[in-house]
Amino acid sequence: MLRMRVRLVFTAVCLTTLANAQQVTLPLWAHGTPEPAQTAAAEINNATPVPGAARQPVRITNVTQPTLTVYPPHGHNTGAAALVFPGGGYSRLAMDSEGTDTCAWLNSIGMTCLLVKYRVPEPKFTDGKPDSHADLEDAQQAMRLARGHAAEWHLDPAHIGVVGFSAGGNLAALLSTHDEDDHVASTRAAADVDLQLPARPNFAVLVYPAYLAVDPGQTALDPTYTPRQSTPPTFLTAAEDDKTYGRNALVYYRALLEAHVPAELHMFPYGGHGFGTFPQGAPAHWTELATGWLRLIGVLPAAAGAGVGPMR
Repeated sequence: MLRMRVRLVFTAVCLTTLANAQQVTLPLWAHGTPEPAQTAAAEINNATPVPGAARQPVRITNVTQPTLTVYPPHGHNTGAAALVFPGGGYSRLAMDSEGTDTCAWLNSIGMTCLLVKYRVPEPKFTDGKPDSHADLEDAQQAMRLARGHAAEWHLDPAHIGVVGFSAGGNLAALLSTHDEDDHVASTRAAADVDLQLPARPNFAVLVYPAYLAVDPGQTALDPTYTPRQSTPPTFLTAAEDDKTYGRNALVYYRALLEAHVPAELHMFPYGGHGFGTFPQGAPAHWTELATGWLRLIGVLPAAAGAGVGPMR
């Protein structure tokens, strides 16, 4: 109970600090998206209101103008940063529990949060995956914009990674394995892309990732997400009682091991799917584990007396 009270106070302090931080929002595509808009409907929050809740959920859909919002840390800046991809089944984006909450955590450990509002909904799917290149293009462009503005935003371009949840975790894995995909060069947005800037993330944090394993049984990795030599060090976490997507983290972890990509996996017995950044149940300390891992691989300064491993 004491641990839960401490976490609630920590969360409140982080969110207050986040609200006071100066933010910059850029369009990912200054002169229009690579493909025509997937919907003519207005962007809205379609979350179901929760009566009596102190904070109402935010679920954004009909995103046709994707953006990157910069949340700098308040106080010490390590130079490290992460793109954040909220989940939502490629139909909407959980911009609070998997977005701004994540920025609060990253800011609390001296990292810049780069919150990506990527295009949703995806109109067509095959085996649970979007058929369009749109979201990979958005992810690549967000990373290139981050590196292009590294000096202005006080970022170390060699310490920029990605944090993704559920479908956002899928997108993080896609970027980790297809950073060099050049489809966007053949689109109307080609002039907005600087292909000289690498889109590869320096690390990846995948939280209950979805759509990585294939049915039946979800015991094999979809070949689309086969790790490569350039796939970055990866931290994964999920819950064993996530009956729909829980095995995805395990399957991807096994593939990372086989590809000799440094990886760390934490499976919690309880938590289900969608527990977010600051859960109140079993996975409550996953951010502490991820912070320790970021120190271990050298993204963050090591704690006193701790060793640091090399980044790939």
